[in-house]
This record gives sequence, C-alpha cells and structure tokens, in this order.
Amino acid sequence: MDIEFDQPIFVISVAAELADMHPQTLRQYDRLGIVSPSRAPGKSRRYSQRDVTMLREVQRLSQEGVSLEGIRRILQLENQVAALQRRVTELTEELGRRRQPLDARVFAAGTAGDVVSLARGKRPRPRSQALVVWRPRTPE
Repeated sequence: MDIEFDQPIFVISVAAELADMHPQTLRQYDRLGIVSPSRAPGKSRRYSQRDVTMLREVQRLSQEGVSLEGIRRILQLENQVAALQRRVTELTEELGRRRQPLDARVFAAGTAGDVVSLARGKRPRPRSQALVVWRPRTPE
C-alpha cells in the first residue's frame, strides 16, 4: 500500500519522532506558520510526509544559523517559486496547443481600438491608419 506524500496521516508525536524533534517544537512552528499541518475533526494536528520533510529542512536551516523568521521567509519564497514554475509549465503547454493556429493569423488594431483577425498577407479594409501586429516566422 502506497501512502501519498501529501496525505495527512501522522499524529504530532509520530511526526516529531520522524523529524527528530520535540512535539512542542512542532506546535511552535505551527503557531509561527512555518509548518502548518492539517487538522483532524477533533482539532488535532495531522502531518503528511511532505510536512515531515519540511520539518527536517527547517531543522537543517536552523542548525546552519538561520533565524525562524528567515526560515519562514525562505519556505514562503520556495512555495512561491514552485507555484510560478507550475504556472509557466501550464502556459507553455497552452501555447504549444495554440501555436499552430496562431502562426496562420495576423491581428490588426484600428484607430478606434477594434481588433481584427486577418489572413496572412492581407491588409485591413478600407485602407486606414490601422497598426498591423505580426511576428516573423523563425526557421524550425
């Protein structure tokens, strides 16, 4: 039976033992927002394997002399970077799905702000002061 990395299954005593910490330290980290476990229906803390891994990272940083506020900020920035990397991946995949049809179209913006889709090589009608936006093809 495989346990999911994010499945909140460990009670505080087990998580503390796995992270080689005192349960009170885990409570303090929770209060400070450094590692925030899930809550079971009775309000008891439940830690996942991801939480235990994060606790070990907090312990390592602390032993290197990083303050708790510094650790909190480092973890916050790491989470932000991971979220941004996921978003870049999503947008790259979306662009890959759309690339083919977009290469075949050109858009023109008229003086009134209207946007017109044009076939490649065509100009807006009637002849106007429209700005045509295009991108030269790159060799594949």
